[in-house]
Amino acid sequence: MASLTGTASSRLLPSVYRARISLSSSSSASSYLSPLSLSSSSSYSLSPLKCLRSSPLLPHFFLNQKRSSMSTVAAASDPAQLRSAREDIKVLLKSKFCHPILVRIGWHDAGTYNKNIEEWPKRGGANGSLRFEIELKHGANAGLVNALNLLQPIKDKYSGVTYADLFQLASATAIEEAGGPKVPMKYGRVDISAPEQCPEEGRLPSAGPPKPADHLREIFYRMGLNDQEIVALSGAHTLGRSRPDRSGWGKPETKYTKNGPGAPGGQSWTVEWLKFDNSYFKDIKERRDEDLLVLPTDAVIFEDPSFKVYAEKYAEDQEAFFKDYAEAHAKLSNLGAKFDPPQGIVLDGVAGEKFVAAN
Repeated sequence: MASLTGTASSRLLPSVYRARISLSSSSSASSYLSPLSLSSSSSYSLSPLKCLRSSPLLPHFFLNQKRSSMSTVAAASDPAQLRSAREDIKVLLKSKFCHPILVRIGWHDAGTYNKNIEEWPKRGGANGSLRFEIELKHGANAGLVNALNLLQPIKDKYSGVTYADLFQLASATAIEEAGGPKVPMKYGRVDISAPEQCPEEGRLPSAGPPKPADHLREIFYRMGLNDQEIVALSGAHTLGRSRPDRSGWGKPETKYTKNGPGAPGGQSWTVEWLKFDNSYFKDIKERRDEDLLVLPTDAVIFEDPSFKVYAEKYAEDQEAFFKDYAEAHAKLSNLGAKFDPPQGIVLDGVAGEKFVAAN
Protein backbone atom coordinates (compact mmCIF):
# COMPACT_ATOMS: atom_id res chain seq x y z
CA MET A 1 0.00 0.00 0.00
CA ALA A 2 2.97 2.24 -0.23
CA SER A 3 2.05 4.35 -3.20
CA LEU A 4 -1.48 5.36 -2.24
CA THR A 5 -0.58 7.70 0.57
CA GLY A 6 -1.30 11.40 0.50
CA THR A 7 -4.82 11.46 -0.93
CA ALA A 8 -8.18 10.59 0.45
CA SER A 9 -8.57 7.95 -2.19
CA SER A 10 -5.35 6.28 -1.17
CA ARG A 11 -6.73 4.58 1.91
CA LEU A 12 -7.63 1.03 1.52
CA LEU A 13 -9.50 -1.22 3.49
CA PRO A 14 -8.29 -4.72 4.33
CA SER A 15 -9.58 -6.08 7.60
CA VAL A 16 -8.53 -9.11 9.37
CA TYR A 17 -11.95 -10.35 9.76
CA ARG A 18 -14.77 -9.99 7.45
CA ALA A 19 -17.06 -8.83 10.15
CA ARG A 20 -20.00 -10.08 8.24
CA ILE A 21 -19.15 -7.33 5.86
CA SER A 22 -20.03 -8.39 2.38
CA LEU A 23 -18.13 -6.76 -0.41
CA SER A 24 -19.98 -4.47 -2.74
CA SER A 25 -21.40 -5.91 -5.90
CA SER A 26 -21.42 -2.57 -7.64
CA SER A 27 -19.10 -1.76 -10.47
CA SER A 28 -17.02 0.44 -8.21
CA ALA A 29 -14.43 -1.79 -6.62
CA SER A 30 -13.44 0.86 -4.13
CA SER A 31 -16.58 0.20 -2.12
CA TYR A 32 -15.45 -3.25 -1.12
CA LEU A 33 -14.75 -4.12 2.46
CA SER A 34 -11.96 -5.54 4.44
CA PRO A 35 -9.75 -8.59 3.82
CA LEU A 36 -9.93 -11.43 6.25
CA SER A 37 -13.03 -9.88 7.48
CA LEU A 38 -14.98 -11.47 10.20
CA SER A 39 -18.10 -12.80 8.73
CA SER A 40 -21.27 -14.48 9.71
CA SER A 41 -22.64 -17.10 7.40
CA SER A 42 -26.11 -16.69 8.86
CA SER A 43 -27.25 -13.36 7.40
CA TYR A 44 -26.43 -11.44 4.26
CA SER A 45 -28.82 -9.14 2.49
CA LEU A 46 -26.74 -9.63 -0.65
CA SER A 47 -26.43 -13.37 -1.02
CA PRO A 48 -23.40 -15.03 -2.60
CA LEU A 49 -25.71 -16.58 -5.18
CA LYS A 50 -27.02 -13.17 -6.19
CA CYS A 51 -23.47 -11.94 -6.52
CA LEU A 52 -22.67 -14.88 -8.74
CA ARG A 53 -25.70 -14.47 -10.94
CA SER A 54 -25.38 -10.72 -11.31
CA SER A 55 -21.74 -10.60 -12.31
CA PRO A 56 -21.38 -9.86 -16.04
CA LEU A 57 -17.99 -11.54 -16.15
CA LEU A 58 -19.09 -14.70 -14.36
CA PRO A 59 -19.71 -16.94 -17.41
CA HIS A 60 -16.25 -16.12 -18.76
CA PHE A 61 -14.72 -16.62 -15.34
CA PHE A 62 -16.07 -20.11 -14.73
CA LEU A 63 -15.44 -21.28 -18.28
CA ASN A 64 -11.87 -20.07 -17.96
CA GLN A 65 -11.33 -21.73 -14.59
CA LYS A 66 -12.22 -25.07 -16.15
CA ARG A 67 -9.48 -24.56 -18.73
CA SER A 68 -6.85 -23.13 -16.43
CA SER A 69 -7.28 -25.46 -13.46
CA MET A 70 -5.63 -28.27 -15.36
CA SER A 71 -2.69 -26.16 -16.44
CA THR A 72 -1.93 -24.93 -12.93
CA VAL A 73 -2.28 -28.14 -10.93
CA ALA A 74 1.42 -28.87 -10.52
CA ALA A 75 3.18 -26.00 -12.21
CA ALA A 76 5.24 -23.46 -10.31
CA SER A 77 4.55 -19.85 -11.19
CA ASP A 78 6.97 -18.20 -13.58
CA PRO A 79 9.02 -15.43 -11.86
CA ALA A 80 8.95 -13.10 -14.87
CA GLN A 81 5.19 -13.45 -15.20
CA LEU A 82 4.75 -12.86 -11.46
CA ARG A 83 6.63 -9.56 -11.75
CA SER A 84 4.60 -8.49 -14.77
CA ALA A 85 1.36 -9.49 -13.07
CA ARG A 86 2.33 -7.38 -10.07
CA GLU A 87 2.69 -4.32 -12.30
CA ASP A 88 -0.72 -4.99 -13.82
CA ILE A 89 -2.19 -5.27 -10.31
CA LYS A 90 -0.75 -1.85 -9.47
CA VAL A 91 -2.47 -0.38 -12.51
CA LEU A 92 -5.72 -2.06 -11.49
CA LEU A 93 -5.45 -0.62 -7.98
CA LYS A 94 -4.93 2.91 -9.28
CA SER A 95 -7.93 2.72 -11.59
CA LYS A 96 -10.40 0.78 -9.42
CA PHE A 97 -9.33 1.52 -5.82
CA CYS A 98 -9.97 -2.14 -5.12
CA HIS A 99 -7.25 -2.63 -2.50
CA PRO A 100 -9.61 -3.88 0.20
CA ILE A 101 -11.23 -6.65 -1.79
CA LEU A 102 -7.87 -7.80 -3.15
CA VAL A 103 -6.47 -7.99 0.37
CA ARG A 104 -9.51 -9.95 1.40
CA ILE A 105 -9.34 -12.56 -1.35
CA GLY A 106 -5.80 -13.43 -0.36
CA TRP A 107 -6.71 -13.67 3.32
CA HIS A 108 -9.79 -15.79 2.71
CA ASP A 109 -7.98 -18.21 0.44
CA ALA A 110 -5.31 -18.73 3.12
CA GLY A 111 -7.51 -18.40 6.21
CA THR A 112 -9.14 -21.82 5.87
CA TYR A 113 -5.93 -23.51 7.04
CA ASN A 114 -6.16 -26.10 9.82
CA LYS A 115 -2.82 -26.94 11.41
CA ASN A 116 -4.28 -30.15 12.83
CA ILE A 117 -4.68 -31.64 9.36
CA GLU A 118 -1.40 -32.59 7.68
CA GLU A 119 -2.61 -33.74 4.28
CA TRP A 120 -2.62 -31.25 1.42
CA PRO A 121 -5.07 -29.95 0.30
CA LYS A 122 -7.47 -31.18 3.00
CA ARG A 123 -5.80 -28.86 5.50
CA GLY A 124 -6.94 -25.81 3.53
CA GLY A 125 -4.86 -22.70 3.16
CA ALA A 126 -3.44 -20.78 0.21
CA ASN A 127 -4.19 -23.16 -2.63
CA GLY A 128 -6.39 -21.22 -5.05
CA SER A 129 -9.59 -22.94 -3.94
CA LEU A 130 -11.50 -19.64 -3.87
CA ARG A 131 -11.79 -19.71 -7.64
CA PHE A 132 -14.41 -22.46 -7.41
CA GLU A 133 -18.11 -21.69 -7.16
CA ILE A 134 -18.70 -24.04 -4.23
CA GLU A 135 -16.37 -22.03 -2.00
CA LEU A 136 -17.55 -18.68 -3.35
CA LYS A 137 -20.99 -19.64 -2.02
CA HIS A 138 -19.70 -19.73 1.55
CA GLY A 139 -21.30 -16.92 3.54
CA ALA A 140 -17.95 -15.49 4.58
CA ASN A 141 -16.98 -15.08 0.92
CA ALA A 142 -20.02 -13.06 -0.18
CA GLY A 143 -18.96 -10.60 -2.85
CA LEU A 144 -15.56 -12.11 -3.57
CA VAL A 145 -16.67 -13.04 -7.07
CA ASN A 146 -16.05 -9.34 -7.76
CA ALA A 147 -12.40 -9.75 -6.82
CA LEU A 148 -12.15 -12.77 -9.10
CA ASN A 149 -13.66 -10.81 -11.95
CA LEU A 150 -11.06 -8.08 -11.42
CA LEU A 151 -8.16 -10.51 -11.36
CA GLN A 152 -9.30 -12.92 -14.09
CA PRO A 153 -7.99 -10.82 -17.01
CA ILE A 154 -4.57 -10.81 -15.33
CA LYS A 155 -4.76 -14.59 -14.88
CA ASP A 156 -5.71 -14.96 -18.54
CA LYS A 157 -2.74 -12.83 -19.55
CA TYR A 158 -0.25 -14.69 -17.36
CA SER A 159 -1.04 -18.39 -17.58
CA GLY A 160 2.24 -19.16 -15.81
CA VAL A 161 0.92 -17.72 -12.55
CA THR A 162 -1.23 -19.94 -10.33
CA TYR A 163 -4.45 -18.68 -8.79
CA ALA A 164 -2.99 -19.31 -5.33
CA ASP A 165 -0.04 -17.06 -6.12
CA LEU A 166 -2.18 -14.45 -7.87
CA PHE A 167 -4.46 -14.09 -4.85
CA GLN A 168 -1.53 -13.63 -2.48
CA LEU A 169 0.35 -11.35 -4.87
CA ALA A 170 -2.71 -9.11 -5.19
CA SER A 171 -3.21 -9.02 -1.42
CA ALA A 172 0.37 -8.05 -0.57
CA THR A 173 0.59 -5.54 -3.41
CA ALA A 174 -2.62 -3.87 -2.25
CA ILE A 175 -1.22 -3.44 1.27
CA GLU A 176 1.97 -1.89 -0.05
CA GLU A 177 0.23 0.38 -2.56
CA ALA A 178 -2.03 1.75 0.21
CA GLY A 179 0.95 3.00 2.16
CA GLY A 180 1.58 -0.12 4.21
CA PRO A 181 4.78 -2.08 4.79
CA LYS A 182 6.63 -4.21 2.28
CA VAL A 183 5.44 -7.76 2.89
CA PRO A 184 8.24 -10.39 2.63
CA MET A 185 6.47 -12.74 0.23
CA LYS A 186 7.41 -15.92 -1.56
CA TYR A 187 5.62 -17.59 -4.46
CA GLY A 188 5.31 -20.93 -6.23
CA ARG A 189 2.06 -22.07 -4.60
CA VAL A 190 0.35 -25.01 -6.26
CA ASP A 191 -3.36 -24.80 -7.08
CA ILE A 192 -5.88 -27.46 -6.20
CA SER A 193 -7.39 -28.99 -9.33
CA ALA A 194 -11.07 -29.61 -8.54
CA PRO A 195 -13.93 -28.14 -6.46
CA GLU A 196 -14.13 -31.38 -4.50
CA GLN A 197 -10.86 -30.33 -2.87
CA CYS A 198 -12.28 -27.08 -1.45
CA PRO A 199 -12.51 -26.81 2.36
CA GLU A 200 -15.85 -27.08 4.11
CA GLU A 201 -17.67 -23.92 5.16
CA GLY A 202 -17.13 -22.49 8.64
CA ARG A 203 -13.37 -22.01 8.92
CA LEU A 204 -13.35 -18.19 8.75
CA PRO A 205 -14.06 -15.82 11.67
CA SER A 206 -17.25 -13.88 12.41
CA ALA A 207 -17.73 -10.34 13.71
CA GLY A 208 -20.14 -10.57 16.62
CA PRO A 209 -19.64 -13.83 18.51
CA PRO A 210 -20.84 -14.05 22.15
CA LYS A 211 -17.25 -14.31 23.37
CA PRO A 212 -15.08 -12.35 20.91
CA ALA A 213 -11.68 -13.13 22.47
CA ASP A 214 -12.41 -16.85 22.67
CA HIS A 215 -13.70 -16.86 19.11
CA LEU A 216 -10.64 -15.09 17.71
CA ARG A 217 -8.31 -17.48 19.48
CA GLU A 218 -10.28 -20.52 18.35
CA ILE A 219 -10.08 -19.46 14.71
CA PHE A 220 -6.55 -18.09 14.58
CA TYR A 221 -4.93 -20.62 16.91
CA ARG A 222 -6.29 -23.29 14.55
CA MET A 223 -4.23 -21.61 11.83
CA GLY A 224 -1.13 -21.61 14.05
CA LEU A 225 -1.22 -17.86 14.75
CA ASN A 226 -0.72 -16.27 18.19
CA ASP A 227 -2.15 -13.29 20.11
CA GLN A 228 0.38 -10.83 18.70
CA GLU A 229 -0.41 -11.89 15.14
CA ILE A 230 -4.16 -11.71 15.78
CA VAL A 231 -3.86 -8.09 16.92
CA ALA A 232 -1.43 -7.12 14.17
CA LEU A 233 -3.69 -8.55 11.49
CA SER A 234 -6.69 -6.82 13.08
CA GLY A 235 -4.94 -3.57 12.25
CA ALA A 236 -5.77 -4.09 8.60
CA HIS A 237 -9.20 -2.73 9.50
CA THR A 238 -7.55 0.64 9.14
CA LEU A 239 -8.79 0.17 5.57
CA GLY A 240 -12.37 -0.14 4.51
CA ARG A 241 -15.97 0.25 5.52
CA SER A 242 -19.03 -1.83 6.37
CA ARG A 243 -22.48 -1.48 4.79
CA PRO A 244 -25.50 -2.45 6.91
CA ASP A 245 -27.61 -3.43 3.91
CA ARG A 246 -25.04 -6.08 3.03
CA SER A 247 -23.55 -7.13 6.34
CA GLY A 248 -25.84 -6.08 9.14
CA TRP A 249 -23.10 -3.88 10.62
CA GLY A 250 -22.41 -0.16 10.50
CA LYS A 251 -24.29 2.97 9.42
CA PRO A 252 -25.70 3.61 5.93
CA GLU A 253 -23.26 6.49 5.57
CA THR A 254 -21.09 8.87 7.59
CA LYS A 255 -19.35 12.16 6.99
CA TYR A 256 -16.30 10.15 6.02
CA THR A 257 -17.99 7.91 3.45
CA LYS A 258 -20.88 9.87 1.96
CA ASN A 259 -18.76 11.11 -0.93
CA GLY A 260 -16.83 7.93 -1.67
CA PRO A 261 -14.36 7.41 -3.28
CA GLY A 262 -16.15 4.78 -5.24
CA ALA A 263 -19.78 4.09 -4.36
CA PRO A 264 -20.64 6.37 -1.43
CA GLY A 265 -21.89 5.12 1.93
CA GLY A 266 -21.11 2.63 4.66
CA GLN A 267 -19.22 3.11 7.90
CA SER A 268 -15.44 3.00 8.13
CA TRP A 269 -13.17 2.07 11.02
CA THR A 270 -10.96 5.10 10.43
CA VAL A 271 -11.24 8.65 9.08
CA GLU A 272 -8.89 8.08 6.13
CA TRP A 273 -10.19 4.65 5.29
CA LEU A 274 -8.11 4.13 2.15
CA LYS A 275 -4.75 4.65 3.83
CA PHE A 276 -2.83 1.94 5.65
CA ASP A 277 -1.42 3.17 8.96
CA ASN A 278 -1.95 2.62 12.70
CA SER A 279 -5.00 4.88 13.04
CA TYR A 280 -7.25 1.86 13.61
CA PHE A 281 -5.63 1.26 16.99
CA LYS A 282 -5.76 4.92 17.94
CA ASP A 283 -9.41 5.26 16.99
CA ILE A 284 -10.50 2.05 18.71
CA LYS A 285 -8.68 3.10 21.87
CA GLU A 286 -10.14 6.62 22.00
CA ARG A 287 -13.67 5.92 20.75
CA ARG A 288 -14.39 9.63 20.45
CA ASP A 289 -16.14 9.54 17.08
CA GLU A 290 -19.51 7.85 16.68
CA ASP A 291 -19.05 7.87 12.92
CA LEU A 292 -16.26 5.29 13.20
CA LEU A 293 -17.10 1.61 13.38
CA VAL A 294 -16.16 -0.60 16.34
CA LEU A 295 -17.17 -4.25 16.11
CA PRO A 296 -17.14 -6.62 19.11
CA THR A 297 -14.02 -8.23 17.70
CA ASP A 298 -12.40 -4.80 17.41
CA ALA A 299 -13.28 -3.66 20.92
CA VAL A 300 -11.91 -6.83 22.48
CA ILE A 301 -8.32 -6.08 21.49
CA PHE A 302 -8.31 -3.34 24.14
CA GLU A 303 -10.32 -5.39 26.65
CA ASP A 304 -8.52 -8.72 26.70
CA PRO A 305 -5.34 -8.42 28.81
CA SER A 306 -3.10 -10.27 26.35
CA PHE A 307 -4.45 -8.57 23.23
CA LYS A 308 -4.29 -5.16 24.92
CA VAL A 309 -0.50 -5.30 25.33
CA TYR A 310 -0.05 -5.36 21.55
CA ALA A 311 -2.94 -2.99 20.75
CA GLU A 312 -1.48 -0.35 23.09
CA LYS A 313 1.94 -0.81 21.53
CA TYR A 314 0.67 -0.41 17.98
CA ALA A 315 -1.41 2.66 18.87
CA GLU A 316 1.80 4.36 20.00
CA ASP A 317 4.32 2.94 17.55
CA GLN A 318 3.41 2.69 13.87
CA GLU A 319 6.83 1.35 12.94
CA ALA A 320 6.37 -1.57 15.34
CA PHE A 321 2.92 -2.22 13.90
CA PHE A 322 4.20 -2.21 10.33
CA LYS A 323 6.99 -4.64 11.21
CA ASP A 324 4.71 -7.09 12.99
CA TYR A 325 1.94 -6.73 10.43
CA ALA A 326 4.26 -7.50 7.50
CA GLU A 327 5.52 -10.64 9.22
CA ALA A 328 2.02 -11.78 10.17
CA HIS A 329 0.67 -11.15 6.66
CA ALA A 330 3.52 -13.13 5.10
CA LYS A 331 2.93 -16.00 7.53
CA LEU A 332 -0.78 -16.02 6.77
CA SER A 333 -0.09 -16.09 3.03
CA ASN A 334 1.98 -19.26 3.41
CA LEU A 335 -0.51 -21.21 5.50
CA GLY A 336 -1.27 -24.62 4.06
CA ALA A 337 0.54 -23.87 0.82
CA LYS A 338 2.35 -26.48 -1.24
CA PHE A 339 5.30 -24.89 -3.03
CA ASP A 340 6.93 -25.85 -6.32
CA PRO A 341 9.87 -25.51 -6.03
CA PRO A 342 9.73 -26.52 -2.35
CA GLN A 343 11.73 -23.48 -1.22
CA GLY A 344 9.41 -21.11 -3.06
CA ILE A 345 10.18 -18.21 -5.40
CA VAL A 346 11.39 -14.86 -4.09
CA LEU A 347 10.89 -11.84 -6.36
CA ASP A 348 12.66 -9.09 -4.45
CA GLY A 349 15.42 -10.83 -2.55
CA VAL A 350 13.41 -10.76 0.68
CA ALA A 351 11.33 -13.64 2.00
CA GLY A 352 9.53 -14.24 5.23
CA GLU A 353 9.75 -17.10 7.69
CA LYS A 354 11.33 -20.39 6.72
CA PHE A 355 8.52 -22.51 5.33
CA VAL A 356 8.41 -26.25 4.85
CA ALA A 357 6.23 -27.16 1.90
CA ALA A 358 3.77 -30.02 1.96
CA ASN A 359 4.66 -33.20 0.14
